[in-house]
Amino acid sequence: MKIALQAFLWILSIFFSYQIYNSIMGPIDFNKVRDQRYAKVINRLKEIRKAQIAFKDVNGKYSKSFDTLIKFIDEGFFTLIEKRDSSYLQYDRTYRIDMLKEVVVIDTLGTVNVKDSLFKYNNDYVNMAKIPIDGVEAQFSIDADKIEKNSGGTISYYVDVFEVKVSKTIILYDQNKDLLKQENETISVDGVNGPDIILGSMINVSINGNWPTIFDASKN
Repeated sequence: MKIALQAFLWILSIFFSYQIYNSIMGPIDFNKVRDQRYAKVINRLKEIRKAQIAFKDVNGKYSKSFDTLIKFIDEGFFTLIEKRDSSYLQYDRTYRIDMLKEVVVIDTLGTVNVKDSLFKYNNDYVNMAKIPIDGVEAQFSIDADKIEKNSGGTISYYVDVFEVKVSKTIILYDQNKDLLKQENETISVDGVNGPDIILGSMINVSINGNWPTIFDASKN
């Protein structure tokens, strides 16, 4: 009985030691995995933003599909222009004198491939729709449209917007569910607020993400 009781106490001691260790190291390990995966996802979102800005410069609107965006990178061209100030004299019939007119002259210098301009020798852009996390087969959701804005008076105007996002649950699919639930409820200046990582907005005019600046400083 004495030996059995000692064995039971040892097992109980090991169990509680494990529980204490897990309660301390669990959140630490979770945060480490979270930050590493968030960095990969955010870096890809930055590449998507770069492609969307280029797409709008050429086409006058944002792309609402990754197929269109990737095709644009493969086949699109930027037109290179040079702007310079110039002036000339023009006879003014009202004052009956020659008056100086100032103009901006735009010269077309040529074209350059979008792919070479944005991604050079990196062909990873072909996977921009995919979540860059091992074990995850999902893709980012993407949308684009025009939204109506008001200048403060009675005049309204339309602005192009886009949004790309992914759920934290997809990114952290294999992590502790209780810690994941806490992460989805994050409200902090140092964290990614809400249940998704989002680039842009379908409500407001923005090409920024909802992540803190620490991820903009990171190269990983």
